Amino acid sequence: MANGTLVFIEQRDGHIKKASLETLCQAKKLNNAGPVSAVIVGEKAKELAAQVQKYAPEKIYVLEGSEYSNYSTEAYADALDKAIKTADPKFVFAAHTAMAKDLIPRVAARFDAACISDVMEFQAENGCLNPVRPMYSGKCYGMYDIKSAIGFITIRPNVFALDAAQDAHQAPVEELKAEAKTPRAKVTSVHKAEGQKLELGEASIIVSGGRGIKGPENWNVLQDLCDAMGGALGASRAVVDAGWIDHQFQVGQTGKTVSPQLYIACGISGAIQHLAGMSSSKIIVAINKDKDAPIFKYANYGVVGDIFEILPKVTAEVKKMKEGQ
Repeated sequence: MANGTLVFIEQRDGHIKKASLETLCQAKKLNNAGPVSAVIVGEKAKELAAQVQKYAPEKIYVLEGSEYSNYSTEAYADALDKAIKTADPKFVFAAHTAMAKDLIPRVAARFDAACISDVMEFQAENGCLNPVRPMYSGKCYGMYDIKSAIGFITIRPNVFALDAAQDAHQAPVEELKAEAKTPRAKVTSVHKAEGQKLELGEASIIVSGGRGIKGPENWNVLQDLCDAMGGALGASRAVVDAGWIDHQFQVGQTGKTVSPQLYIACGISGAIQHLAGMSSSKIIVAINKDKDAPIFKYANYGVVGDIFEILPKVTAEVKKMKEGQ
């Protein structure tokens, strides 16, 4: 009989995603999730098990091989399928990342199971685990009662806390082998676009720019603040569509959904499509010359003024504070 929760631990280039560890920690806190195990898929998955051990899963499943060197939908789906059939969980959790958006619904379809994505909260009612997710660009929230034999859930990064690592914890590691198949499509190479080191979806601080930056030559004003604060650079759809910056930086309904501790919106008016991607930020600071900009209705702090006068001063103060530490 199905019980417990299996957490898919995402890795890229041999590095565990922080969002996956957050998901693992949250699963352990849910009374109705049962015992929590983890599964890692990758070319050197066994080497990564030690990092996951520190977050106290009951058991770790690994699927290792050269076929997992680059993400492949079919290969990873087969691997996760094998882990699920071995662990027989009631729930499968994963961080709501680009990989999970592709992988988790595909595997859920194989099991004819419910798939609830971008979950931000859980409500325990009548002994059930009820995930809550935003709907209609964050205008309302839906709570779900999972009726299928197994439920698949993806969790928004940065919403739930990462617990302190437990260096002494040891969990059994079981290596699995998925059935060998010839995939219909194969990733032969990956060409990475030049971008920031810190991934937007996992950043705790984001500084975003909109049309108010006046042109692509002015991104350095925002980037200086990002570097000083240890944050990531973001952008509105308007400036991405204008060709001022690559789509990988876009925050919003058609870009990336983020939940940082601090979101600084610079020269962004606050269209509903942008708010849909960042309204769950813990603290929102808006800087705009237009005192009637819609973003001010959602900001915790608002500054009416010229970003080219304000941001250099903020950057200088941040650097001064760090030097004084």
